[in-house]
Amino acid sequence: MSAITVGRPVALRRPIYGWALHDGFVVARRNLIQTLRVPELLFFSLVQPVIFVLLFAYVFGGAIPIPGDGASSADAANAYRQYLMPGIFGQTVAFAAAASTVGLAEDMSRGIIDRFRALPMSPSAVLLGRTFADAVRQILVLTVLSITGLLVGWRINNGIVSAILAYALLLFFAYTVAWVGAWIGLSVPNPETANTAGLAWLFPLTFLSNAFVPISSMPDWLQPIAAYNPISTLVLATRELFGNPTGTQPQYWSLDHAALYTLISCAVLIAIFAPLAVRKYRNATAR
Repeated sequence: MSAITVGRPVALRRPIYGWALHDGFVVARRNLIQTLRVPELLFFSLVQPVIFVLLFAYVFGGAIPIPGDGASSADAANAYRQYLMPGIFGQTVAFAAAASTVGLAEDMSRGIIDRFRALPMSPSAVLLGRTFADAVRQILVLTVLSITGLLVGWRINNGIVSAILAYALLLFFAYTVAWVGAWIGLSVPNPETANTAGLAWLFPLTFLSNAFVPISSMPDWLQPIAAYNPISTLVLATRELFGNPTGTQPQYWSLDHAALYTLISCAVLIAIFAPLAVRKYRNATAR
C-alpha cells in the first residue's frame, strides 16, 4: 500500500489588476446600495447645489456683469445665468471629495475598513470602489442641476456631442478629487474632523476661481492663482463646450488651453494622491 504524501497547500495567485477592478466594482456596488438605503444623504447632496443656483441666479444675477459679452442691463441677469451654471457644475463635482472624506472616515470609525483589510482582496479595491461610486453619484446630481438650470434660463448652445464631452470632463474631475478626499478621510482621526477637513480646502479653492465671477474682475496679484486653479479651467472648458458666455479672459496658458490643462491636472492629482491613499489605507486601523 503506497503512502500518501501530504504537501504544503498551494497559494493561489490572483492577477493584481484584474482582481483590483473586480473587487473595486463590488465595493462600488456596496457604496451605491448604501446610498439608496440612506436617501437622506442623496437628498441633501441634491438640495445644496440647487440652492446655490437659485441664490446666485435670482439674488446676484443682475449685479455681476460678464465682461466682453456686451449684454445690456436688461439681459444681464440672463447672461449671468448662462455663465453661472457651468460654475455650479464645477463646484458640485469638486464637492465629491468631501463625500469621500466623510465616507471613509465613517468606515474607519466603524471598523469596516479593518474588515475589508482582513479579506483576500486588493488593497486598492476599497478606494477604487469608493472613488468610483462617489463619481457615479454625480450623474444624478448633474442631471438634477441641469434640469434646474434649464428652468432658470440656462441653455446648451453647442450641440449634444460637445455637451456629452463637458459632462464627461466634469465626472472625470469628480473622480479625481475623490482620491484627494479619500486620502484626507484616511488621515483624519474621526468623522467629526472629516466633516470640517473635507470642506475646509474646497470652499476657498472654489471661490478662488471663475465659477461665480470673472477672473478679470479680481485683483492683479490674485488673477494668476485663479487662472491656474484647476476648477477655473474646468469651468471655462465646460462653458466653451456648452456654448455659454466665458467673458473676457486674461492671457494665461491654462485659460487658453482650458480642457488640456484640466486633463493634465487630473492626471497629476491622481498620480499623487492615489498611491498616497492606498499607502495610508494599508496602514489604517479602526479608531
